[in-house]
Amino acid sequence: MAKMPTVKDVAEHAGVSVGTVSRVLSGEAAVKPVLREKVNNAISALGYRPNVTARALRTSRTDVIGLVVPDITNPFFAQLAASIERAALECGHSLMLASSHNDSEAEQSHVSAFLDRAVRGIIVVASSDGSGLELPASVPVISLDRRFGTFPLVSTNHAQAATLIADHLYGLGHRRIAYIAGPTDTEAGRIRKEAFVSRMDGFAKTGEAVDLEIAYGRFDYESGERIARNLLSRRAQDRPTAIAAASDQQAIGALRAARDLKIDVPRKLSVTGFDDISLANLVVPRLTTVRQPADMLARRAVSLLLAEPPGTADETVDGSLIVRGSSGPCPQPKADMTGHTN
Repeated sequence: MAKMPTVKDVAEHAGVSVGTVSRVLSGEAAVKPVLREKVNNAISALGYRPNVTARALRTSRTDVIGLVVPDITNPFFAQLAASIERAALECGHSLMLASSHNDSEAEQSHVSAFLDRAVRGIIVVASSDGSGLELPASVPVISLDRRFGTFPLVSTNHAQAATLIADHLYGLGHRRIAYIAGPTDTEAGRIRKEAFVSRMDGFAKTGEAVDLEIAYGRFDYESGERIARNLLSRRAQDRPTAIAAASDQQAIGALRAARDLKIDVPRKLSVTGFDDISLANLVVPRLTTVRQPADMLARRAVSLLLAEPPGTADETVDGSLIVRGSSGPCPQPKADMTGHTN
């Protein structure tokens, strides 16, 4: 039987020190990219497999990052998890994933299970603002997208991003707008709604006032469809000309309601979302939305988690407006034979 390659073999093949190999294997961010590449190439060429159990006994932690998301069936969280896995692998770590199903008790149970398995650190997308628990100081924890307890947060600048949608719809001439907000027990949902409302209030002070209606739901397809169906079942002159949703899932539900009610999007109704999930570019019409930079958020969260010492400050990343076919100019009222509009 061929002898299993050792750390020393990897070091000799890569032309680096044993210490450098050890630092790459432990995921230290300070290792120069060129050295990390040499070591990873040597590991691949030799077929080296680190003894994870031995290292865990030696260091009291594994090269595993724990990730808890509130709902893995949510396309945005699935995309985020995939981005975190890629970022972790680039740093020599693997990912252990759990879904809390928006249950804070399940969330805490998953976090405790990760601790029992001596993970390198934990990233949590919180189920709600009230979630969180006291954890050992030796285990770094990063909140992602939604704040978990008092741990540092990496997120999109939700206020800046929501303002982009408000500006877009107002610029298209919409003055009768409905906003489908997310759950009030999440900081992200509240910030998006408050920023959108504030921007519309600001327009009223400098230009035309906006007739804004707020409805609340969860960040899912069903909420969007149900709320939009109620809004769009009114007489044409009483229903909104634009619906801004706090998530793409809500917006896609709204598109379904409009289609069922035979309301043309975007000629009679504009619909916008938030997240830019993959499906946003596949539905018909394609969805105008705000893109959350999932890859950038994932890389920052992993980087802060693995830094020595781990990051302690919040970080935000701006979103970007992605204009597609679901938004258009506000429909103009038709004039009758006497010149009156209706």
